[in-house]
Amino acid sequence: QMTLADGTELSPALGIGAFVEKTLVHSGQCTKVDPETPATAAGLLGCGVMAGVGAAINTGGVQRGESVAVFGCGGVGDAAIAGAKLAGATTIVAVDVDDRKLQWARQFGATHTVNSRQSDPVEAIRGFTGGFGVDVAIDAVGRPEVFTQAFYARDLAGRVVLVGVPTPDMQLTLPMIELFGRGGALKSSWYGDCLPSRDFPMLADLYRQGRFPLADFVTETVGLDDVEAAFEKMHRGEVLRSVVVLEK
Repeated sequence: QMTLADGTELSPALGIGAFVEKTLVHSGQCTKVDPETPATAAGLLGCGVMAGVGAAINTGGVQRGESVAVFGCGGVGDAAIAGAKLAGATTIVAVDVDDRKLQWARQFGATHTVNSRQSDPVEAIRGFTGGFGVDVAIDAVGRPEVFTQAFYARDLAGRVVLVGVPTPDMQLTLPMIELFGRGGALKSSWYGDCLPSRDFPMLADLYRQGRFPLADFVTETVGLDDVEAAFEKMHRGEVLRSVVVLEK
C-alpha cells in the first residue's frame, strides 16, 4: 500500500498509477515481455493498442476474408484496423471526420476511407461491400449517433462492437424490430477482452517479427513536464500517441 509521509493512503489511478516515476502494483498486474521490445512501443500494449486490436480479434472475432468498418480513427480505431488486417480481413473501411486521420488509417491497413462529414458512411460502406454491409462494425468513438451508423452499416447477422467509451448521460434509441430483424450480435469491448499474459507477449513477438506495426503508433516521446501539451495535441488530433519517457 502506498502512503504519504504522514500515513495517508494513496490509491493509484486504475490500480496502477500514471505519469509518475515510480508506482506500486500487485505482481498479478505485471506481464513480462521480451526485453528486446523497446519500452516506448511495449508501453502502448497497456491500453489503447490492446483495446483496439482486441476489439477486432477478441470481441469482434474477425476472420480471414471478412469485411470490417471502423468508426473513429484515433489510436484505438487505428489499432482495430491493424488488428483486422492481422486477422486477415480483406475489406477494411475507415470512417472519420478528419482527412489526416483517414490517411493514417490507410497506413495501418484500411482499404477504403470515408469522411463522414462529406458522405453518408452507411451508404458508402454498402457500396464497398456489394450492397450488403460489413461483417464487423467497430465503434471506436462511443457516441449514440456513431453507434447507430455502425449498427446499420453491418450485414445481416453481422457483429457490432462498442469499444469507444460513452459518457454516463448518453442514451441510445433503436427500433426493436431492427434489433430483432437484423440478427447478429451487439457487443461491448472492455480493454479488447484481452488476457494480458497471453496477448501482450504475442503482440510484442509479432512486432519484432515485423508483422504488427506497434512502433508506428508512437507519434512522439515527451517528458513528464510535457504531458499537458501532449494531451492538447491529442485533443486537436495532431498525434496518435505521445509516450512519456522518464530520464534515467
